[in-house]
Amino acid sequence: MHLFYQPDVQTVPYLTDDESRHAVKTLRLGVGDTIAVTDGHGNRFSAVITKADARQCAFRITGQQSTPPRPFSIRLCVAPTKNLDRIEWFVEKAVEVGIERISFFFGQHSERRVLKLERLEKIAVAAMKQSLQSWLPQIDEAVSFDNLLKTIGEGERFIAHLPERSADTDEPPAHLLRAATSGGEYAVLIGPEGDFSERELQAATTAGFRMVTLGANRLRTETAALVACQILTILNT
Repeated sequence: MHLFYQPDVQTVPYLTDDESRHAVKTLRLGVGDTIAVTDGHGNRFSAVITKADARQCAFRITGQQSTPPRPFSIRLCVAPTKNLDRIEWFVEKAVEVGIERISFFFGQHSERRVLKLERLEKIAVAAMKQSLQSWLPQIDEAVSFDNLLKTIGEGERFIAHLPERSADTDEPPAHLLRAATSGGEYAVLIGPEGDFSERELQAATTAGFRMVTLGANRLRTETAALVACQILTILNT
């Protein structure tokens, strides 16, 4: 059954413009065909098309199924990359793997200083539908690093960073897989291409973030973010 997204499904009995075109023009669905519609908040509705209009495809709800939130939650806080394609790739894959919230921030070493969310939100919707999920992650506008820290309170807080070892006796930070506990509410900071500044590392530590690694290899920003998402998902599987 084809899955569509309509955030106001219980009060608006037709698909959005984009979804209507996809249903009628691309999938060639017609009156009487059955579809599934999610509101992105855990609810999925069975429906029957009553008007196959590419501008406004109407439907009638025939059933409802609710999916509870996961017993853990992942919030990744990422500095957007200079190449926007790479951050788009991350959003798509993170949604497919499963994530509750994506927050963007501009750090001291960030090369990109402008980020528009409209396309990223469309990518997230498409990834949610492709992976047959009923929860659409929250995507936050990009803010400064300092302002981001103010929005993160409870839960397990981590900052992914692999510092240079100054002596043979220096112990590297713990791996995220060993530092996190299952069933948690996680927030993970992933730095820009130029990494976090020393001031930002200190500010995060002061705010209660624990430094962790994602392995011995140096990872690109979008790769590190996806790896963190997958690690926490595996921990809770």
